[in-house]
Amino acid sequence: MPRASHMRGMTTPYADIYADMRSFHRSGCAVALRGALGRPLRVALFSGNYDCVRDGANQALNRLVAYLLDRVGAQVRIYSPTAPRKAFASVGDIHSVRSLSIPGRPEYRLALGLTRAARHDLDAFAPDVIHLSAPDLLGRQVQKYARRQGIPVVASLHTRFETYLDYYRLGLLRPTVMRYLDRFYGESDRILAPTPPIAQDMAARFGDGKVTIWGRGVDPGSFRPGLRDEGFRSARGYAPEDVVPLFFGRLVLEKGLGVFAGAVAEIRARGHAVRPLIVGEGPARGWLAEQMPNATFMGHLAGEALGRAVASADLLINPSVTEAFGNVNLEAMASGLCVVSADVPSASALIDHGRTGLLVPAAQVNGYVEAAISLMTDPDRRRAIGSAAAEAAARHRWEDVLEDVAGAYCHVLHIPLAVPVEQAA
Repeated sequence: MPRASHMRGMTTPYADIYADMRSFHRSGCAVALRGALGRPLRVALFSGNYDCVRDGANQALNRLVAYLLDRVGAQVRIYSPTAPRKAFASVGDIHSVRSLSIPGRPEYRLALGLTRAARHDLDAFAPDVIHLSAPDLLGRQVQKYARRQGIPVVASLHTRFETYLDYYRLGLLRPTVMRYLDRFYGESDRILAPTPPIAQDMAARFGDGKVTIWGRGVDPGSFRPGLRDEGFRSARGYAPEDVVPLFFGRLVLEKGLGVFAGAVAEIRARGHAVRPLIVGEGPARGWLAEQMPNATFMGHLAGEALGRAVASADLLINPSVTEAFGNVNLEAMASGLCVVSADVPSASALIDHGRTGLLVPAAQVNGYVEAAISLMTDPDRRRAIGSAAAEAAARHRWEDVLEDVAGAYCHVLHIPLAVPVEQAA
């Protein structure tokens, strides 16, 4: 069986599934793609908001493009809505597609489909493989275009869009949305699933040979326990003995802000004077500030400043159920924090309950309260879990997980690996 080097020592229930569902040995994929065609590989990447919003999905796509350019020597054309001002410095050759801002959420833009201009540009680019990262109208129309042209399609899953409906009182649309998503992923040649449980579900629905796991890595320069800074804490009024709960991510309701606010209120009601640290920005910041006026709001941070803030907290409370992977959990773990997370597939794939973090029922406020208080009152256990979490997170290396995407491209293009699996195993 192919080795999965960054998963050695993994003890979650999905460790064996993670290893079994890999079809490629990493070391040969980039090399094979670089030389197989006698010219640079051409990849057309379609994104919903490639650099309009700074989130885990877009950060992963930018890392993928950089890897394809630098390691594979590929030509990559990104087709995406664009905004007047980028949310971050992006990578690659971006072709802007027609789009509209979403009412009430102007930072997100909705592509209006495959226009004639975009189709002509795509014809001229003549991609070898099309990578779809969003199941939107543009992605669906491009999927049909690819079928007509005989171009293989790889679709990556980044967000559990169906879970958003409950936050916006649109639950009645869930069956319709699920049918649409099934058609979208089912008609792709290869599916990149972010975690073993999601991959297992996709394999059951669409076939064992159709799924590759594309996880996420963590940057050890930006997220590590050594960035903990008592000066950072004291400058914001935290004493050395204070236990600081962290919320880390975009401040939007679908990230579970209501559960987080409710849990903090109940922890205080039980006699613990906690003052949360909030790292992130978003349209729900005003609402959250009203719920907890004494919290420390850091706004958007990046690089080492972000890592310092995260490492200087003591535990992460993450009630979000919408992530497909859970970058926030992984980055907090890498920073040496004990994570209290909703027990959803993205979290259970990363967290060994009781050893590298705690998993609680997703919507039950009291579960977060009990877990948080148990850690606040037992510093030795909190530190032991944080240390084990950092060790586990260090196995998630970007170099490894990006090779898995190269493997999926090799599969759909019928390119043999440069290093035979039987020799590499």
